[in-house]
Amino acid sequence: MPLPDLDDLIAEVDRTCDAAHRPGGQEQPDWLALLSTAANLAGQLQALADDLVEDYVEHCRMHGSSWTDIGAALGVTRQAVQQRFHAPHKRYGPETMSEDLRQAMTHIKRAAVQHRNNYIGTEHLLWGLTAEDNNAARLLRAAGVSPEDVHKAVGSRLSMGASQAAERIAWTPYSRKAIAIAEERAETAGSAHIDCDHLLLGLAQIARGVAATVLDDAGLDLATFADASSPLPDTAG
Repeated sequence: MPLPDLDDLIAEVDRTCDAAHRPGGQEQPDWLALLSTAANLAGQLQALADDLVEDYVEHCRMHGSSWTDIGAALGVTRQAVQQRFHAPHKRYGPETMSEDLRQAMTHIKRAAVQHRNNYIGTEHLLWGLTAEDNNAARLLRAAGVSPEDVHKAVGSRLSMGASQAAERIAWTPYSRKAIAIAEERAETAGSAHIDCDHLLLGLAQIARGVAATVLDDAGLDLATFADASSPLPDTAG
């Protein structure tokens, strides 16, 4: 796959910048507007590059590579690679979650262990969120979808693996993104805890992975949830 060269990227900036050229036929373009557009494009490319590396780091961890080996492959120290690709369960401890989300997390890990999966994917997250009644389940009902039906649908997509090392379960990149988005939503809402509905919306927002497929099959997306949502009670413990 050929990568875009600098001329391609400059052409894309010119194409997408609404204020690239000043009105009235003036010769000088709006350089600040072009700079802003170029910075935004560069940020998108960097995020995509980070996602690419992160995906392979997760696969290396899931297949038994040590942090030392991963650091050596990336040309950095073990400490540096651990800081960059920290495990979500270390950052998102029980104290950051509502009581309902802590309960959902027990179902999430149980699903991975019982299916001998050495990863926590978006399917495990959605399965755990719909295992009991919580405000994610209530949000689904408000959107006109049965959480029990979603639970069954995602359960049918859980595949049996061969791992027996529960302590080496790693989060997939999409799962990491979902909970990071959930954290942002909790902060925006002024909540001291990440709750189940925040994580459900995180899964819908990334629009990737098994969970997104199940939600899409049910006719659910961010717009649907926005239409259905009303201020849900804070059930933080």
